[in-house]
Amino acid sequence: MRAFLIRWLVTTIAVYVATKLIPGIHVDSLGVLVSAALLLGIINAFVRPILLLLSAPFILVTMGIFIFVVNALLLRFVSWLIPPFHVEGFWNAFFGSILISFVSWILSSFFRASDGRIQPITHHEAIKRANARTIDPE
Repeated sequence: MRAFLIRWLVTTIAVYVATKLIPGIHVDSLGVLVSAALLLGIINAFVRPILLLLSAPFILVTMGIFIFVVNALLLRFVSWLIPPFHVEGFWNAFFGSILISFVSWILSSFFRASDGRIQPITHHEAIKRANARTIDPE
């Protein structure tokens, strides 16, 4: 449950950043922002893998760029399902999906441990200090 809440918070912050930086993405209230982030997370968890599998040839031909097209279409779909969350046009959705992906990736790196589980990273016990000496070049 904690991992879900952290992921939801990260997605909410990423969508908020997109609403502030992309001129064609607007949200009417904080509740709409939180619900749009929740719906985007649910769609990304269940629908996106199927769409990525079906569009695998396009993803391979475009060397992964088509993933942003899929993300943009899902962002537009969320704006269609939640009318107070506005995404105007494909290109705003495209650049918004890139920004949301980037911000989510950056924020998630603060919570992802080396074993893949999501948790606040404060100290890695697996990292040991090396007993080594340095060689000074003369």
